[in-house]
Amino acid sequence: MNSVLTDPEYGVTRLDGLPSRITICEVGPRDGLQNEAAVLPVAVKAEFVERLADAGHTLVETTSFVHPKWVPQLADAEQLLETFKPTDGVRYPVLVPNQRGLERALALGVRDIAVFASATESFARRNLNRSVDESLAMFAPVVARARDEGLGVRAYVSMAFGDPWEGEVPIAQVVDVARRLTALGVTELSLGDTIGVGTPGRVVAVLDALTGADIPIESLAVHFHDTYGQALANTLAALRRGVTIVDASAGGLGGCPYARSATGNLATEDLLWQLRGLGIETGVDLNKLVETSVWMAGKLGRPSPSRTVTALAGEATE
Repeated sequence: MNSVLTDPEYGVTRLDGLPSRITICEVGPRDGLQNEAAVLPVAVKAEFVERLADAGHTLVETTSFVHPKWVPQLADAEQLLETFKPTDGVRYPVLVPNQRGLERALALGVRDIAVFASATESFARRNLNRSVDESLAMFAPVVARARDEGLGVRAYVSMAFGDPWEGEVPIAQVVDVARRLTALGVTELSLGDTIGVGTPGRVVAVLDALTGADIPIESLAVHFHDTYGQALANTLAALRRGVTIVDASAGGLGGCPYARSATGNLATEDLLWQLRGLGIETGVDLNKLVETSVWMAGKLGRPSPSRTVTALAGEATE
């Protein structure tokens, strides 16, 4: 007997001004697992990535080449990339911190990378041990080389909605970093609500400021944490403004080390439940994804924080 309830249908009610289809950037294997206390075997991670692709994901952020001293959960990045079986039509970006990381990625045939920038000086210093200017200077040759090699380059703009040390982040500051990253040649910008403090009005204001600075909405993604329960509301606000790329983590994997009681990333299943009700296509099978998250929760030894996973798995058990 399945441990997951067959996904029930409750109809579709569309709202004006929303896209008919979006792409989910599944960040569970990287941003999710790097913030989990447990260090999983590479075989489990490989199966996780394969399951995500089998569920219909076409964009799966797979791992990170950040030094193992800082992210021990992903110390097996090279083994993982050599272990899992890629699915045709799926992109598997990896996070690279510098030129050394890019060289490692290129040697393994990686075709998409990501860099991790900050909108604030405080977080840049704590996360990258550099100022904002110094970090962007470090990324410049990485992005240039990657683009020369034909790679896609995603750039995260972390602390785009609030910073635990600086408080409210001026929108002009976010726009400045985003414009400089765009000038470097990145192909996609993911706006990170790293501590989950954003609300819909602020999301709209930031997106409007960015598009007003000639950054195309098509190049923008959103990455919301659900610390204060705002991730789905913020996502809907972003979709109304034309965003069609949304980051989410299977089962709500991951946490935020910079805010107390942070519930971590927006759960992909919760996002899918909302999108299906709005008639927005993603190509991702909710049933398969819930089964994967139940399986992963077992490997981590704790329940998934996703409300949708809890609802579907719980009803099946009953």
